[in-house]
Amino acid sequence: MSDDSAAALPPASAAAIAKARVIFGGPRHLELVGAGARGQAWPVPFSVDPVLALKGQPVVVLASGDPFWFGAGGSLSAHLTPSDYVVLPSPSTFSLVACALGWRLEEVTCHGLHAAPFARLRGVLAPFGRMICLVRDGDAPAALAAWLNAQGAGDAQMHICERMGGAQQRVRQTTAGNFDLTDIAAPVAVAVALPADVGLSRASGLPDGTFHHDGQITKRPVRALTLSALAPRPGEHLWDLGAGSGSISVEWCLAGGRASAVELKPTRAANIARNIEDFGLSHLMHVKEGASLDVIQHLPDPDAVFIGGGGNAALFEALFARLRKGTRIVANGVTLETEVLLTQMQAAKGGNLLRIELATADPLGRMRGWKPARPVVQWSVIL
Repeated sequence: MSDDSAAALPPASAAAIAKARVIFGGPRHLELVGAGARGQAWPVPFSVDPVLALKGQPVVVLASGDPFWFGAGGSLSAHLTPSDYVVLPSPSTFSLVACALGWRLEEVTCHGLHAAPFARLRGVLAPFGRMICLVRDGDAPAALAAWLNAQGAGDAQMHICERMGGAQQRVRQTTAGNFDLTDIAAPVAVAVALPADVGLSRASGLPDGTFHHDGQITKRPVRALTLSALAPRPGEHLWDLGAGSGSISVEWCLAGGRASAVELKPTRAANIARNIEDFGLSHLMHVKEGASLDVIQHLPDPDAVFIGGGGNAALFEALFARLRKGTRIVANGVTLETEVLLTQMQAAKGGNLLRIELATADPLGRMRGWKPARPVVQWSVIL
């Protein structure tokens, strides 16, 4: 239902409410329909267990707009079959906001940020992009403005959309850099029109300075080649073994995948955790501290594996025994010993060997010369 009275509901929705023994919803929804003694507010922290406990009884769950777009519908349906429930949706908040602003919804990214960090938006910031964000409460728009400022998007146009779809609907405009709105009423959504020159490149190989690291990082050109060999696809799971800064995992997740980063050294594992937080990837990526050979025993099966550090014969043997057919493996090495091992692996298992030799221009007296980096040998194979 939208932010309106029960009188505005379609007949089927009104009939379901009239027949319900118990009505679940937020306090605002329960008040709007006059639930009275039949009303039961959602528990804090949120849980669908009270609803599921009444399975078989006539129960109504009130939700804003479309309950399957960042709503309670998906949380409930995971425990039910379609024959257990009927859905009577109304226009989503995203639709109401887009209609109010005249935005094409297919050109907008939509986000539910009630409990998610604003950093979740980092991967979708783009020049002149548009976003509609459902936020937690009346204080959240100002916090979102501060976050946008920190991302260099102070010129972003922000439309603060309050209580959409009802008689008290209000839309006000400001910018992230000059945010000064007060008395913001929930439920609230924020529509953002981004300025030019914001966002991350979508090409593989972000600048090294984008990440927290101690120098142990797959450098930008090698990272681009490595990600190309790993060939990320949405929804796939990566094991990043000897992850260093976790930069490979981060870029894999920005491409739509999920990742388990494994790192032996605590300080580097801490850097990986900071990168996960800064890029808003806690729902897609996690870090495990420990030796790869031990940690992989407890990880779900991957679609691809990157070995950036600590590769040895014992680890490869364990991987070959564990990984399913079709898993992609990419391993990089800079030492002579690792080069010998990767050469042996390629001879035994097939795949491709690539030697990466790079040099950068560097001062040489009053002129410049080429400063070579350590060569990297890369083995890639599909099991």
